[in-house]
Amino acid sequence: MKFMKLGSRPDTFYTTESTRSVSSEVSSDLIVQVKGTRYLLHKFPLLSKCLRLQRLCAESPEAQQLQIVQLPDFPGGVEAFDLCAKFCYGITVTLSAYNIVAVRCAAEYLQMTEDVEKGNLIYKIEVFLTSCILHGWRDSIVTLQSTKAFSLWAEDLGITSRCIEAIAAKVVSSPTKASLSHSCSRRGRDDSSCNGSESQRHHKSTSRGSWWAEDLAELGIDLYWRTMIAIKSGGKLPPGLVGEALRIYASRWLPNVSKYINIDCDSKPESVGEVTSKHRLLLESIVSLLPSEKGEVSCSFMLKLLKAANMVKASSSSKMELERRIGVQLEEASVSDLLLPALDDKMMYDVDGVISILEHFMVQGQSPPTSPRRGKGEFERRRSRSAENVELLFQESRRSSSASHSSKLKVAKLVDGYLQKIAKDKNLHLSKFIAVAESIPEFARLDHDDLYKAIDIYLKVHPELSKSERKRLCRALECKKLSVEACMHAAQNEMLPLRVVVQVLFFEQARAAMAGGQVTELPSNIKALLAVCKNSSKPTSAAQDQWSVSGLKSPSSNVSTLKMKLDEDDNLELGKSSKLKAFTMTPSRPRRMLSKLWPISRSATEKN
Repeated sequence: MKFMKLGSRPDTFYTTESTRSVSSEVSSDLIVQVKGTRYLLHKFPLLSKCLRLQRLCAESPEAQQLQIVQLPDFPGGVEAFDLCAKFCYGITVTLSAYNIVAVRCAAEYLQMTEDVEKGNLIYKIEVFLTSCILHGWRDSIVTLQSTKAFSLWAEDLGITSRCIEAIAAKVVSSPTKASLSHSCSRRGRDDSSCNGSESQRHHKSTSRGSWWAEDLAELGIDLYWRTMIAIKSGGKLPPGLVGEALRIYASRWLPNVSKYINIDCDSKPESVGEVTSKHRLLLESIVSLLPSEKGEVSCSFMLKLLKAANMVKASSSSKMELERRIGVQLEEASVSDLLLPALDDKMMYDVDGVISILEHFMVQGQSPPTSPRRGKGEFERRRSRSAENVELLFQESRRSSSASHSSKLKVAKLVDGYLQKIAKDKNLHLSKFIAVAESIPEFARLDHDDLYKAIDIYLKVHPELSKSERKRLCRALECKKLSVEACMHAAQNEMLPLRVVVQVLFFEQARAAMAGGQVTELPSNIKALLAVCKNSSKPTSAAQDQWSVSGLKSPSSNVSTLKMKLDEDDNLELGKSSKLKAFTMTPSRPRRMLSKLWPISRSATEKN
């Protein structure tokens, strides 16, 4: 911290209650009142340096020997006037980053310019500010913080803008410099505390390049926003460092928005709007500063911002921007990150926000899982290029496509885990659950075990679902992608629709047959279902038994026919079958059928 001492006399003011005076053999002829404090002073030293006091005294009647001057709107208050008055008397005063803004504003108010006297206070302050204060990192930040109390004055005098420019220049010029660390910018530490060993210890605990972020996190959002804009406009700072700085600032001011809102508003409910508005401005400002480049801000951090946006009721534009950015890198998220708080009291989670994120994710990166085949004309057009360039283009195409494909696989697992969490919400509407489940393309789900678990949870929490609603719920479920364990559970799940149970049993039979197991006689109830399918479709080959092992492996197998038939409404041809009615009336029918079918799976396993 740099200091400047002005004057040579060690004298000071004598204070008695609300009156202050200077020890002198000459009686006072001027009384200055500043916010309840009376100063018994002398005209000569003050009027010789303060043009404003000259004019105020000139306006008073000359007959008065003891003139009184009122300064009710004096910037900086008593402390700032003390320093100005002492400077006029030649008494030693000390300027530092903590009081230079207040004294500069006070000197401007009193019009202590060079026109009144050479080497006046304004000139000396400006020299000290430019040559010393703005050259130091710590002093620049402290000075900038102190401008908040005199925002209008500091803006008019250009102090705020000069501090911001000085800070931004230091960050841009030395983005990875570690000597100007967080430990060196706290009030109460001496410069000696920033020696080499201290800097080395702090450098180890601070991420490389973000030495400035924690210091700037002490600024209010208005000054912070302006400073970050100046830093970003320099164009030399990596976007990743900007993102890290925003994360540090958000963790400083938005740790638990809901907790702070409740604490602040318990005693004064009418202050809810004020507290919420403060946090809303803070969050929207952070969102506006996010780097535009993908991956420079973590997906987890942006999801935390989105959670806070729901709590403080941020603008729709800020929420949409966050959802778009999250969708671009959704594969980095975790299930807990996606559990956004609901906007109303009925719902537990904001499912609409996640659906919007998924839509943004599916819109970007529409490249297919494999590289597109080139046509003959395209190959002819590229013959003029070198073989090396063509190979590079081909590799780049495959790399971008596979990355898009792998991200969809990751997001599919993420969505199925998210469905298991939100399925426990009793107020979650079926349409929203289905919208999330069907937002993932079919190829992205390599297995459907997690999706089945989510459906099972939803069925248990919502037993009031009708038959048609249960069918809609299971529409995205593919039984042939269920594991053996999941099939065992589904075959005995009384909550599932009939068609799903039949599909589970049939595909397990087919899987065992294709694995080389011996196909035993199918239960009569399933035979009845197959007979309905055969009667309603033309036979493809009379010589081929489609339910043999070779038939199951052939493309003309009735597997697809049966699946289409089971997907139709149960009240159609399947509902008219008397054998199907007997099948549905059989008690504990999944367990009985399972006991007939499961030996096939075991024999196949033993063979393998």
